[in-house]
Amino acid sequence: MKLPNGFGSVHKLPGNRRNPWRARKTNGWDVNPETGACKQQYVTIGYYPTQKEALQALAKYNANPYDLSASTITFEEVYAKWSEEHFKTIGASGQRGWKSAFNYCEPLHQMRMRDIRVNHLEQTIKDAQVGDNTKGRMKSLFNLMYKYAIKHEIVDKNYAQLCDSIKKPKPEIVRIPFSDPEIQKLWDNIQIPFADMVLIGIYTGFRPQELAILQIDDIDLEQGTITGGLKTDAGKNRLVPIHPRIRELVQKNYDHAKEMHSYRLFNDKNSRRGTFLNYDKYKVRFNKVMNRLNMNHKPHDTRHSFITMAKAADVNDYILKLIVGHAVEDITEKIYTLRKIEDLHREIQKIK
Repeated sequence: MKLPNGFGSVHKLPGNRRNPWRARKTNGWDVNPETGACKQQYVTIGYYPTQKEALQALAKYNANPYDLSASTITFEEVYAKWSEEHFKTIGASGQRGWKSAFNYCEPLHQMRMRDIRVNHLEQTIKDAQVGDNTKGRMKSLFNLMYKYAIKHEIVDKNYAQLCDSIKKPKPEIVRIPFSDPEIQKLWDNIQIPFADMVLIGIYTGFRPQELAILQIDDIDLEQGTITGGLKTDAGKNRLVPIHPRIRELVQKNYDHAKEMHSYRLFNDKNSRRGTFLNYDKYKVRFNKVMNRLNMNHKPHDTRHSFITMAKAADVNDYILKLIVGHAVEDITEKIYTLRKIEDLHREIQKIK
């Protein structure tokens, strides 16, 4: 079958081959300077098991020509092309970081980009004798290189997206309970705005966000309880007894909310963005109290302080879990869920 001029050619190679049919395209002419004779230079598109498949590949290439050298370009060569563009946009420090990540990818350097698969990428990261930060940089390098390779039709699939992310260990969270002198200092400076809310957090065990969004309907002053809580099944809508030391503080905020016609327990009438609090607003006000009193605490330290005080006072472990919203492991205790409010008050009053 005669193909159109300039279309390319398909022919069968001799011998017993799995893919004997070669599709190729003229890539220029080599001229002999002495004789002036011209010789065609070919570039191979691919090898195929049948003549039909070879013709289809040739037709596909002619319909949408691509860089035939992409089939042989290596990981190292793609990096060179990518970095030539990318390094124009970043400083020397950033360049050093990418160069370092590339150097730890040595097992991939000479591999054809088209041959690299997910297991090659993941194994390279796994075997690299470096820390998690550098491994994370290697994963980022893969993503950027594949983005470049797809853009320039070197590959047609981004295997970097399928590569498992580097899991960094979670930073250790250090909770520091308020000391007895610090708690007394809060009482001594109760006139500071929101110092009372910090104390209510210390004596109830509510998380900062749970505390900030309490509503006046959550307060039962007659029974001396607060209903609130978020996050977990065990923590939602739990019943928390009001410790005698903070009863007046809760009453004061309750009355203040009523006067402002607010349904929230805690309000900031001087706020420019509404009187209601959320976690971010609470955190700002908490930090102001800490700065005024020269204390070094984080918002969740109030909850940790309550748990610490309760354990030191030998509060019943099951009731403590009910108050702070921790899951109960003990099956017997889990079945016996009906606890009287008197039980909660009796245990909370162990905290002096």
